[in-house]
Amino acid sequence: METDAFLTIQGPSEGFYKEKGSKFYAFAYPVNNEEDIKEFTGHLRKKFLDARHHCYAWVLGADHARFRSNDDGEPGHSAGDPILGRIRSGALTNVLIVVVRYFGGTKLGISGLIRAYKTAASDALDHAIVRKVSVTVPVRIIYGYESTTVVMKLVDELKLEIKNRVFEHNCIIEAEIKVNLIDMLKKRAGLLIGQGIEVEFERKL
Repeated sequence: METDAFLTIQGPSEGFYKEKGSKFYAFAYPVNNEEDIKEFTGHLRKKFLDARHHCYAWVLGADHARFRSNDDGEPGHSAGDPILGRIRSGALTNVLIVVVRYFGGTKLGISGLIRAYKTAASDALDHAIVRKVSVTVPVRIIYGYESTTVVMKLVDELKLEIKNRVFEHNCIIEAEIKVNLIDMLKKRAGLLIGQGIEVEFERKL
């Protein structure tokens, strides 16, 4: 079953938690790929060079299939997993949360660490705005100038988001269509061939 929408956060947000002198600074980011993740984690490591730990978790994809957590030296599953769990509990994806810890001199124990990282991550997400994103795929429409009215009516009816237009020998519209409207466009495309209008699909990986 194909997912046609997902929940993510609108922009960066921050959270904070303190226990027994240790300070946990949490940073949540919307991300689209692992390059974004490397950029944000790298930035935080440079900004907080003297921090003891940079623990994080992320989830990618409309199907939530790609994910990772990192304890960064904390006891196994005491940091990254609680952060990941907080992302999942909100049914979010395309989200990265990094929790930077400054050690306060007193050990918190496994349960204390789990609570601290989860609470810090929760605080960051509590300050974030959650938004619903429709999953789209690219589509290209090739047509003659005389078919412009028909094509633009199609664009309006199926709510295509135009990304680029080319007006040469043939007119070309490059757009994005919601996945739940693809079947409808395919049916319409079959009828449009006789009018010299060609529709090409290219799915995103």
